[in-house]
Amino acid sequence: LIRVSKNPYIRLGMDLPRWIGRHKPALLHVQYTAPLFTKVPIVASVHDVSFLDCPEFFTRFRATQLRLTVQRTVESAAKVITVSEFSRRAILRHYNIAAHKVISVPNGVAASFQPMEKARAARHIAARFGITKPFILMVGDLQPRKNHRGLLQAFSQVVQKHKSLPHQIVFVGKNTWYAPELRREVARSSVGDRVHFPGFVSDDDLLLFYGASDVTVYPSFYEGFGLPILEAMACGRAVACSNTTAMPEVANGAALLFDPASRRDIASSLEQLLFDENLRQRLERRGLQRSKLFSWERSAHLTLNAYYDVAGLARRLGDEDRILLPSAAG
Repeated sequence: LIRVSKNPYIRLGMDLPRWIGRHKPALLHVQYTAPLFTKVPIVASVHDVSFLDCPEFFTRFRATQLRLTVQRTVESAAKVITVSEFSRRAILRHYNIAAHKVISVPNGVAASFQPMEKARAARHIAARFGITKPFILMVGDLQPRKNHRGLLQAFSQVVQKHKSLPHQIVFVGKNTWYAPELRREVARSSVGDRVHFPGFVSDDDLLLFYGASDVTVYPSFYEGFGLPILEAMACGRAVACSNTTAMPEVANGAALLFDPASRRDIASSLEQLLFDENLRQRLERRGLQRSKLFSWERSAHLTLNAYYDVAGLARRLGDEDRILLPSAAG
């Protein structure tokens, strides 16, 4: 374990190059940005290129910084790891690099995310967070790209149409600069008294939120993967999510898809999930089956094979000694 500075300029400009020169590792694995000067092969994780596809969701400085540093990193890396075929294609579209350099290593879902008794989960959520009525769950940092506003407006339409609907909506996620603006919009909304903001929660509490919810909705405009979709499925919850970017790839027929730019489309999906019990149960079964195809162990195996390739170990050890991977079907 090597401690480096939290300041990215010191970490990338001084600490990592000094550490690499002293210890001479076989490779360096970075997220998005590599040090300016390094003599060892780079493996770079790039989860998505939303800063290129949707720069409007970033500050001008942040979008420019990512555009410059990630391009340098990706083009010099020996291997680029991303989390979906959607992101792999996007990276190859934006950068002039060989296709074999970019591999898809899907995210996994922790074994702790699994179905539980709904009544027990609901009691915990009621006692700890004061949420006592049935609720729709959305998980994601409070930022414009996640489209909390679209879900809020769609939910308002559903409540106006079905006035006896008892449901509330719960936005679980870390507060950001956007949180005050979103809270003001909720306060102005006709359903403001039905919306809860628990903030960032632990994995234990998140598991209970999934377990206590009736359905999970994920209306994001752009995702390189969309892990909450998978987590909700693993917990036995029916999911409705956006039909854009990597989300249909993750859902793969086990979720109800909608256009995130259409409030009417989101509202229609909410109505179907809330009022069609057969559909909801069917999606719950499909989601459970789908989630079993993803594990962090498989992700680790794929990542380790990338290390072997970059460090040349596969060639020295021989193909018979490579890590064996489960098939794409699990």
